[in-house]
Amino acid sequence: MTNTTTTPRAKKLSLKDKHALMTRGLGWETNYVPMDEAFPYDKFEGIRIHDWDQWEDPFRLTMDAYWKYQAEKERKLYAIIDAFSQHNGHLNLSDARYLNAVKIFLTGITPVEYNAHRGFASLGRSLRGVGPRVACQMQALDELRHAQTQVHTISHYNRHFNGFHSWTRNFDRMWYLAVPKSFINDAMTAGPFEFLIATSFSFEFVLTNLLFMPFMSGAAYNGDMATVTFGFSAQSDEARHMTLGLEAIKFLLEQDPANLPIVQKWIDKWFWRGYRLLTIVGMMMDYMLPKKVMSWREGWEIYFEQSGGALFADLSRYGIRMPKYADIAVAEKEHITHQAWLMLCQYNWAAGIHTWLPSADEMDWLAAQYPHTFNRYYRPRIEHWKALQAAGTPFVNTNLPCLCQVCQIPLAFTETSDPTRIAHRESRYLGELFHCCSDGCRDIFEAEPEKYAQARLPVQQLLQGNLGGPELPDMIRFWGFEPGRDTGPYEASEDARRWAQWKDQPQTTAA
Repeated sequence: MTNTTTTPRAKKLSLKDKHALMTRGLGWETNYVPMDEAFPYDKFEGIRIHDWDQWEDPFRLTMDAYWKYQAEKERKLYAIIDAFSQHNGHLNLSDARYLNAVKIFLTGITPVEYNAHRGFASLGRSLRGVGPRVACQMQALDELRHAQTQVHTISHYNRHFNGFHSWTRNFDRMWYLAVPKSFINDAMTAGPFEFLIATSFSFEFVLTNLLFMPFMSGAAYNGDMATVTFGFSAQSDEARHMTLGLEAIKFLLEQDPANLPIVQKWIDKWFWRGYRLLTIVGMMMDYMLPKKVMSWREGWEIYFEQSGGALFADLSRYGIRMPKYADIAVAEKEHITHQAWLMLCQYNWAAGIHTWLPSADEMDWLAAQYPHTFNRYYRPRIEHWKALQAAGTPFVNTNLPCLCQVCQIPLAFTETSDPTRIAHRESRYLGELFHCCSDGCRDIFEAEPEKYAQARLPVQQLLQGNLGGPELPDMIRFWGFEPGRDTGPYEASEDARRWAQWKDQPQTTAA
């Protein structure tokens, strides 16, 4: 006789219910100390949260699924990296000049990713809501993974090219790397909600496409399949980060009307800070890729003016408007990359990348991309510098530039109303005069002068004797570079000589 009694099966949980149990079920009310003492930072910015359970994660990704997906991406990524290395993939690059764009990425972006991991780990501890806490934990892991895979992806080039050897030291000390360093340090020393708006919304959602899309497309077009593979591996993470940023904005704005002016102020600030940081990406797009993909102007119009315009039109129902000074950024799209590259060229003796003046064909491409400005303002300067170079007297600037107190870029950008006049703003705090590159940076300074007055500007540090020694070679070695080997014009570099030797010989495959 058989027992026909069966135990009813438990109903299978939906993805939403499973995610709720894996997140909301992890929280509790403290009884040994008040909640405000356990989480002291999520109220002092003035943000009001009434119901943390209203936070919705669009991906509803649980940690067990997270590890599974990431492990699969890791297997594919490292298989391709190994194949690239074993088959001398660097010989398939379009030109060795391209590697200077990769140096910019490694020294300027990878440390930002690592510090973003630290910021999100801290953020997860600062928020009493369990949903955003879990989301921040996953993004912290993502950012750490990105830093690691970028270093591994690029490590092959360190065997064959100069300038890849001391990227952490470069980031801490190098003058132009103070720009990304000041950006991420500014975000990490803000309150938790400001950090969330700075990274997850203003940068990840509004501006990140201007970093990843042109850079990975440029890598593919110039034969750098190792970097392309990393980009593909990171894209699903970036999609999740963008949704986190949008959810953060909507969550804050739906919680309380009093949050609106605070959030708008942060959007204004971090749009401008992120936009100034992306100058290095625009410079790479216009000048550093031997094979061009698109110009900075095209990328800005697609990824900010069109996509960003649609985003802020959608957010207008919450009362959010376009970021302050977005119109200035639109006007500057015709100028900033040329001005930044020419600034770097005249200081290439003190830069960890090699620079060069564009060829005649490249100048024709720039003229087609910037028909209103390039031939009028920039071609004459480049042709004059090329004539000096041909005569054996290249233009080199050994003067110390004035740096912006906020973004820390040398004052090289011009007034939008007059591209022949350097933009220069001043502000006084505690009787001391501070310099800024724009109205946007001056606004940021004057909102929190006690914060930005402490900035460790490289030029001032040099004058105070804090950059390795009294002579310029001492300073360059303090940054982590060897003068003339890792610095200077590309045409005179070891990288250029080695590349010419390799391309004169038949390509070989490693055993």
